[in-house]
Amino acid sequence: MSDFIGGFWSPFILIATLLSVAFCIFVLVVNSKKPPTTADNTTGHLWDGDLREANNPLPRWWVILFVLTLLFGLVYLWMYPGLGTHAGSLGWSTKGQHDAEAQALNDQIAPIYAAFQAKPVGELVGDAKARAIGERLFLNNCAQCHGSDGRGAKGFPNLTDNDWLYGKAPESIIQTIAKGRNGIMPPMAAAVGSAQDVDNLAHYVLSLSGGGDSVKAQLGKPKFGTCAACHGANGAGNPALGAPNLTDRIWLHGGGLQAITNAINNGINNKMPLWEDKLTAGQIHVLAAYVLSLSEGKAR
Repeated sequence: MSDFIGGFWSPFILIATLLSVAFCIFVLVVNSKKPPTTADNTTGHLWDGDLREANNPLPRWWVILFVLTLLFGLVYLWMYPGLGTHAGSLGWSTKGQHDAEAQALNDQIAPIYAAFQAKPVGELVGDAKARAIGERLFLNNCAQCHGSDGRGAKGFPNLTDNDWLYGKAPESIIQTIAKGRNGIMPPMAAAVGSAQDVDNLAHYVLSLSGGGDSVKAQLGKPKFGTCAACHGANGAGNPALGAPNLTDRIWLHGGGLQAITNAINNGINNKMPLWEDKLTAGQIHVLAAYVLSLSEGKAR
């Protein structure tokens, strides 16, 4: 995509647009001054034996309309974006218009959200009206990743269980929605050791939730020290860091031996975008209540 937004394209579009207008003017001038090709004012073209094409000038009204169209196009391109990076003398843009309309709508609905924002998130979980509005916000903004039912998918957290990477406190949910999250696990293979060490460690991680080869798990246990800084000595995770609990059989990126080995070797970088630029504080407050209700069985 970067190939289409480089410095080359703005002057290219500017020159191509102006040349197109100049060509239209050239064609009009040339055709308006074209002399007759024969003495009888015809072009010399003949059909069906006696039908001749006359070389009459263009109607004056058509010429005037054509010229006015070209002038209108030039004025329009000066006033609005169209000549490369020229922003237009009016300063109009699609983003500016969208932002103005969005702000007008937010101002209109602000009193509704203000009433909800005055209440704690936990109290809104039991408010059917707040949940209905929160569901609309969720379907429009969150369902693309977390699913319309909030159950997520591989790489996208399930919001209907009680496994919360950053904790279930309303303040944490609001923080997640407003500011986004970037969960990074660095590649750990070099710190762990050989490929066999990685394999043993993967079996030990599996053993924390009752799986894996017990012999290899015991060999891999000492290597878990490289993971304990984030996941804890017992593998129960750390909500302050967003480090997953490895003991509950809930796997965001897959829980098989291969998936765990890949995570150790290659690391993981999961990013949730921030929404405070799109949603108001009141909308985020109501949305947080709906998200919380999903894990408490009150979303439907």
